[in-house]
Amino acid sequence: MKFGIALPQYGPATGDGLTAAARQAEDLGFDDVWVADHIAVPVGAPYPPSFLLESLATLSFAAAVTTRVGLGTSVLVLPLRQPVVVAKQLATVDVLSGGRLLLGVGAGWLLEEFDACNVEYRKRGDLTDEAIAVLRACWASAPASFSGPTVSFTDLKVQPLPGRHIPLWVGGVSERALRRAVEHGDGWQGAFHTVDNITAVVQRLRADRPEPEFTLSTRLDTDGLSGDLDALRRELDSLTDLGITHVVTAPGQRRLDDWLASVEALWGVFSDYRH
Repeated sequence: MKFGIALPQYGPATGDGLTAAARQAEDLGFDDVWVADHIAVPVGAPYPPSFLLESLATLSFAAAVTTRVGLGTSVLVLPLRQPVVVAKQLATVDVLSGGRLLLGVGAGWLLEEFDACNVEYRKRGDLTDEAIAVLRACWASAPASFSGPTVSFTDLKVQPLPGRHIPLWVGGVSERALRRAVEHGDGWQGAFHTVDNITAVVQRLRADRPEPEFTLSTRLDTDGLSGDLDALRRELDSLTDLGITHVVTAPGQRRLDDWLASVEALWGVFSDYRH
């Protein structure tokens, strides 16, 4: 199993804190660091956090202060962004980081966020499918051409090219999201699931994508200081048996020293499962 850790991009978040957290994750041996993605949050919403550094800028910052660790989005709300623009942004992160990007994408769920960005909420699934196709077209060649419902261009150079196949993991548990993962993804990225409620999801995905290269990843809601580490070990055992091959988690602390201590405690568990 491989392991990722979230970066402290929510308040209070600082450049020094991001640097310390990203370097700690790399030094400990984590496989990757991850950012969440929301642009606008309604007042009074219990989730997501209202203070959240922009995901791709944060990932670029983390790339600049590390050399090895993977750089992931969990998950980028793809329909909120113009696909040609984000194709260039993501390729730039991948090229400047030396090929370390792990792209988790999703269709989104926060209605007010779509309204604020002037994106039609009910079309988010169609926009996500189209955006994935645009990304692949822009990254495949220069010049590139594409013709779709909302994006069309002919013989445009959207450079830099990544020069490799950027892994794309699809988030979500709806039938459409799972179909999107099967048909267009290199893996699946879950969030805050238990073994019981993702067993059917894993079975559904593995029926169509049995190859081990198709990554099954989920995010766990635990941390190293306030969480039950023995319970975490039992959960990891169950996830391993189920066939999950990658786990992401995030500390619940907000003070940097507590965050780093929580990450170190988590690694004390994860290192026993890593291969």
